[in-house]
Amino acid sequence: MRLGVSISLAGDEAAGGKDYVTGLGLAERTGFDSLWFFDSLGRGSFRPDPLSAMSAAAAVTERIEIGSCILQVPLRHPMELAHRILSAHFLSEGRLLLGVGAGSTETDFAAVEADFQSRFRTLVEALPIMQSLWRGETVRNVNLTPLPSARGGPPILIGSWAGSRWIPIAAKRYDGWIASAHFTNIATLKEGVARYRGEGGGRAIATNIPVDLTVDSTTLSDDDHFDLRCEPEEAAVRLAKLAEIGFDDAVVTVSTITEEHMAAVRALYP
Repeated sequence: MRLGVSISLAGDEAAGGKDYVTGLGLAERTGFDSLWFFDSLGRGSFRPDPLSAMSAAAAVTERIEIGSCILQVPLRHPMELAHRILSAHFLSEGRLLLGVGAGSTETDFAAVEADFQSRFRTLVEALPIMQSLWRGETVRNVNLTPLPSARGGPPILIGSWAGSRWIPIAAKRYDGWIASAHFTNIATLKEGVARYRGEGGGRAIATNIPVDLTVDSTTLSDDDHFDLRCEPEEAAVRLAKLAEIGFDDAVVTVSTITEEHMAAVRALYP
């Protein structure tokens, strides 16, 4: 199982842009396999725009995969969004992993006056438009003219809960499935990845895993949400369990941007 990381700035009001960019480089230097970015608007803590941050990550790294988990496609116009994604894909030289979804937080939609109720239909309609543009096709008199190195666009991973509709779509039409471990209990993660595999799905990613290695350990049950708020030894056991369930990637969230801390988190899973 690969181990990815997302850097959170929540609660760190002293953080500056250079600190954040340093953390992006640390993710690669400390050996993480992938670097991930969340997407939210006005939820009480600042998160950089994911596509801007992904482009910055591409500039300060060379090998690590760079992903979104997840980009809320219905918040943006598909033509403009396709251009921004293609740009980040070009800058990352093929390392981009595009995790997308319909979104589940109504306040994000209210902020941009988008229709929350039609978000699933909007997602279904937008993805083919963007894929056509990435292939160099003309859509509504627009042609993005992708350069050969970026033609075709990035792999698309569908972020969803373990609902009956989107797991088969992710398995049959796209390149992977993303589940939010922190907001899903272990039993649901097991059931979801089993159905995804049963549908012939490829890459399965469990993301949004909080880390606090100073908390006294307890044993997780299948009814608990998955996290790494525990001692390092127990954290290693939990990650091994996630791999045993069947996930190809685990994405942890760190809020301390130091080489020592990030190296300690990376060492939890070889």
